[in-house]
Amino acid sequence: MPPQKGSAATYGKVPTSSKPTETPDDEDPAIWNDPNRIQIDNAACATSPLTSSSSSTTNEAGGVGLQAKISLTNGVTVIVGSIIGSGIFVSPRGVLVGTGSVGLALVIWVLCGLYSMIGAYCYAELGTAIVRSGADYAYMLEAFGPFVAFIRLWVECVIVRPCTTAIVALTFAYYVIEPLFPGCEQPGTAVTLLAAICILVLTFVNCADVTWATRVQDIFTYAKILALALIIITGFVQLGRGEYEHFQNAFEDSETDIGKISLAFYSGLFAYNGWNYLNFVIEELKDPYRNLPKAIWISICMVTSIYTLTNIAYFTTVSPSEVLGGAAVAVMFSKRLYGFMWWIMPIFVSLSTFGGVNGILFTTARLFYVGAREGHMPKILSMVQVQRLTPLPSVLFMGFLSLLYLASSDMYALINYVGFATWLSIGMAIVSLLYLRHTRPNMPRPIKVHLVWPIIYTIVTVYLVVLPLYASPVQTGIGLAIICTGIPVYLIFVVWQSKPQAFDNFMDKMTVFLQKVLIVVPEEKKEQ
Repeated sequence: MPPQKGSAATYGKVPTSSKPTETPDDEDPAIWNDPNRIQIDNAACATSPLTSSSSSTTNEAGGVGLQAKISLTNGVTVIVGSIIGSGIFVSPRGVLVGTGSVGLALVIWVLCGLYSMIGAYCYAELGTAIVRSGADYAYMLEAFGPFVAFIRLWVECVIVRPCTTAIVALTFAYYVIEPLFPGCEQPGTAVTLLAAICILVLTFVNCADVTWATRVQDIFTYAKILALALIIITGFVQLGRGEYEHFQNAFEDSETDIGKISLAFYSGLFAYNGWNYLNFVIEELKDPYRNLPKAIWISICMVTSIYTLTNIAYFTTVSPSEVLGGAAVAVMFSKRLYGFMWWIMPIFVSLSTFGGVNGILFTTARLFYVGAREGHMPKILSMVQVQRLTPLPSVLFMGFLSLLYLASSDMYALINYVGFATWLSIGMAIVSLLYLRHTRPNMPRPIKVHLVWPIIYTIVTVYLVVLPLYASPVQTGIGLAIICTGIPVYLIFVVWQSKPQAFDNFMDKMTVFLQKVLIVVPEEKKEQ
């Protein structure tokens, strides 16, 4: 792997006595179209302590590494399954609070879908021009260098993703045991233990086999779509019965304060979060040039339609005042219409969140993997299990961090603190598209979007990032402080090259020890 500017071998070091391979000319357009441009070089693999020569552990190209097992259908379920989690069941209140009327709330849901579609369209260009897992981390690394990319990786991997996993797992646990405690508060210990079991089971699945993980994603995506289809069909039946009183004068009392409408937009976008997750695993996607854009268009159109129709169905039965009162909309909807079978909805919601946890684990493990491959995380996280061909160390690390956040009472506050960082990073990824258009006009781009779309997306994203600075300066300041904690980590572990020899020796020994325990080796460079 050619070293990145400013990256150090210490933090992500593989012991090797071989001379480094020559750094390729970054101005050669052919390099940018090479899906294996960032790989661990053959010399590193040859001298790695646990390199395996068994043909049973190699991929189709002749080396140990991640295989392209994700089909178009799998790609759609990764996106849809990652988007549809707890958001559609908890965001309706936030959207309605910020809009004040049913009509404007539905408009916001559609606009959020269109905004996500524009972002996904731009990511289709980035994903097919830079065929490298890691999504916005990889794109910012190409455009702005290792420091900006590392800060993105730090916030996403250490705080946002594991914290989000813990929250979705807790949501899963709450809904699973809801039918056992109707009208009562669920015991906190039981909820936490069940959330931990959820994370442990899915960590095992993602360690065992990529096919198992995608199959789980497929099954639970179908389950959550079935749940929402049930709500939508019931809503149509309600409309057929004449239950449309909440749609009369739908825009009456609509909010005019742009700040409150923006907060409604935030709530809606929370429900759409995950539309870029397929880009994180693009190296494992079959025929990415064809399947990435197809999966994006199919998924976003599907989710936007489902979300809008689901909200229409909600308002055929649950009044706006009840939604504003904090009611669990889906549960109240089922209690009023499904009689003694009302418990089916909490079960469906738990299935939805279970699939959401799997999607986050699956994609985030690849983010760790790519970050370690670039020297921005310990090198052990860039290694592949020789029998399973999965990024086992990075999956275990993600599962471990998620379990830690289950013990934190401040995890919701942490998400609020760094929530704007997500939009900042996605916005920076879109800016990288504009930057690369200017600096590398001859870069091969199988998909080339019109510049109006990234410009529109960037303008809206700037507004979404600046708004919290005005609306909640204290929380935003704390969030910036959390982000800045990555600066000393970068300076010490990535930039500082001349560390004490004892430290280097310790890291090397730990890497070898973990390789032996986990039976993992560096990914080998695929034959061209």
